[in-house]
Amino acid sequence: MMEAFDPAAVGWARAQFALTAMYHWMFVPLTLGLSCLLAFFETFYFRTGNPEWKRITRFWMRLFAVNFAIGIATGLILEFQFGTNWSHYSWMVGDIFGAPLAIEVLFAFFLEATFFAVMFFGWERVSPRFHLFSTWMVAIGSSLSALWILVANAWMQHPVGMTFNPDLARFEMQDIGALITSPAAVTHFLHATSSSFVLSALFVLSVCSWYLLKGRHPRLAVRSILVASVFGLLSSLLVILSGDQAAYDAARFQPMKLAAMEGLYQGEQPAGLVVFGLLNPDKQPGDDRPTFRHPLHLPFLLSLLANHRLDSFVPGIDDLLYGNPEQGIEGVAEKMARGREALAFLSRYRQARQHGDAEAAALNLEAFRQIEDRLGFAYLNHPEEAVPHVPTLFYGFHVMVALGFLFPLIFLLYLALAYRGRLSRHRWLLRFGLLLVPLGFAASQLGWVVTEMGRQPWAIQNILPVHVAQSSLAATTVQSTFFIFLALLTLLFIAELRIMLNQIRIGPEEEKR
Repeated sequence: MMEAFDPAAVGWARAQFALTAMYHWMFVPLTLGLSCLLAFFETFYFRTGNPEWKRITRFWMRLFAVNFAIGIATGLILEFQFGTNWSHYSWMVGDIFGAPLAIEVLFAFFLEATFFAVMFFGWERVSPRFHLFSTWMVAIGSSLSALWILVANAWMQHPVGMTFNPDLARFEMQDIGALITSPAAVTHFLHATSSSFVLSALFVLSVCSWYLLKGRHPRLAVRSILVASVFGLLSSLLVILSGDQAAYDAARFQPMKLAAMEGLYQGEQPAGLVVFGLLNPDKQPGDDRPTFRHPLHLPFLLSLLANHRLDSFVPGIDDLLYGNPEQGIEGVAEKMARGREALAFLSRYRQARQHGDAEAAALNLEAFRQIEDRLGFAYLNHPEEAVPHVPTLFYGFHVMVALGFLFPLIFLLYLALAYRGRLSRHRWLLRFGLLLVPLGFAASQLGWVVTEMGRQPWAIQNILPVHVAQSSLAATTVQSTFFIFLALLTLLFIAELRIMLNQIRIGPEEEKR
């Protein structure tokens, strides 16, 4: 039996999770990237003995410490919501989703936190070799923390390695190796971490641009820019490669997301890639209205992106929504009908079990297993619910991609000018460099908006709709906690911003003479 739900409560719960996730992700990328840059800076100090590299390391370490501390606070708030606003989700998939989160806390986070204390306070208390080892352990621990979080999120995009327990109505872990090694998990980890490295490199360039504009700390600024530019350039290339793989994975596992990202309503063979276009706001699935105004297409490229073949068919929103028998695509209405059949078989199985009818239970269970992959569709009210918000995905994806191709050009320009000692002469570039941090954060946040909004209406792709995953809470309850978290997180963000700006204004420690 499908329970009624309160759309307002679901909306506020989604808004609260989005709020805390987006605030938390403002701190995580800097933690990931700066930890690696610190390890590189200190390695140069260890190998050369040049005190300037130690000075550089200690300066960026202070900024890293501020960001690390506040990132922990926002992360705790985020995880607690699984037990408050999303208790049905936790009940149904807690055995699977909770495992990587527990590993992250028990192993990766403790590794990171333990060596952080040595790294930050141990300059004069441990040997240089052990201090360098501690800094690298912090960098490795940060990446391992990200790995387990991203494994959990990738499982929501492409659920694998589990089985459904019909007696408890829960999904249970079967193969944790399948979670870790699934294509979605590998791509998620590479793309999210490399984009975080890019953001941290942009942060370094922005801070150092300000120093050069003010004529302060030129040696620190130029050396930091040289390292960050190389780091950012290599990371940008990995972002592009992993982004290509992410699109390929979306075509296989989440084709509706890819169609919405490209504003593709009618499937094409071959399909062109939209470089630029304005969506028609009146366009609806199934109608004959044009999708774009003033579009610019590159022929064949969407087919290449989606299937790695120039002549392949890429399904559109209408194909996926209403079905396309010629391409073997089942429509959402058919999936909903099969899902309700699965729900009926499951109900009859449980009734037979209660009455001790083993034969009837076995027959209904076998019938259920044949169509259990459609069970989640039983909880949709109408087929159009399966279509995510196209404008959000289309514009978010295209702005993110444009910035993703802009950043490596910026790193190349900074690297060339800094290497030749001409960077200070190009004040226009240094002024533009002050904008790199907000641009980097915009690209990073848009990546997550596209990832999560593209999965809607599912909490777990094709298995658990969002409104089923939410706790049975009144909308007013969730609304009140939303504003409490909004105030708390905003205060934390303002506090970090003021502390970071103050540390940047103070600058690095002066060399001892």
